[in-house]
Amino acid sequence: DILARYIGEQLARLWNQGVVVENRPGGQNVIGAQAAARSAADGYTFYYATTAAMVTNAFTFKALPYDPVKDFAPVRLVGRSPFVIATSSAAPFKDLAQALAAAKAQPGAVTIGTEGPKTFSGMLADSVAVKGGVKLNHVSYTKGPEAIQDLIGGRIQLVYLPDAALTAFIKSGQLRALAISTAQRQPDMPNVPALAETFPGFEYTGWNGLFAPAGTPADVVARVNRDLETVLRQPEVAQRLQTLGSLAEPKMSVPEFEAFMRGEHERWREVIKSLGITAE
Repeated sequence: DILARYIGEQLARLWNQGVVVENRPGGQNVIGAQAAARSAADGYTFYYATTAAMVTNAFTFKALPYDPVKDFAPVRLVGRSPFVIATSSAAPFKDLAQALAAAKAQPGAVTIGTEGPKTFSGMLADSVAVKGGVKLNHVSYTKGPEAIQDLIGGRIQLVYLPDAALTAFIKSGQLRALAISTAQRQPDMPNVPALAETFPGFEYTGWNGLFAPAGTPADVVARVNRDLETVLRQPEVAQRLQTLGSLAEPKMSVPEFEAFMRGEHERWREVIKSLGITAE
């Protein structure tokens, strides 16, 4: 919601026209996606979407009231949101290797807080466990701050959450970041290893992007893509997005975003299959 409103403000300034952001929370993004899919394809309504809404829901729900592929036209990727594995500064784990060693020594004894086994953070935690050959004990939370407080209080040992939720606690010294889900280390966390340093090729970030209802005129989609690029190339916008936990995507055409989406569907299809997750 915060990201969508910020991007909306920047576009409103560029267009010299108001942009209304309507929040439709709930149902793992299903409520908002359904409302957007049913909107008129007149170039005045767009959907600010997440990875869950447009990709992973298709594999974790038996039935969706919308089709992520058929009901939407990709406009542009806005930013990528890294996830971080963190522990309490008082915990014994000084790095990811120590956490994995503890989990290997006592299968199921190391607890990790996520947003649920079928959410992005939960599936990423399971992917790390599979690659590390360990079993982690999942503790599901509906709200990230609750997981963070339990981590600080010593009731769980790890969390795997978006970096935006953890940054302030890491900077204050309450939490210790063990790894970030990007392919390379990030400028704002130069001392935090990328997971790819432990598991080569590992790069899974959440993302947020703009979509239009299917049937929206192609020239409108292309225009909004170009205008978004104008906004995202502004250094102050990129800096603000990073503060909000999203790494701005400086360049991506409509065909490139369409190709990106096809790749995401195939990638997450394989991840979910490898984890043995069944749709419910």
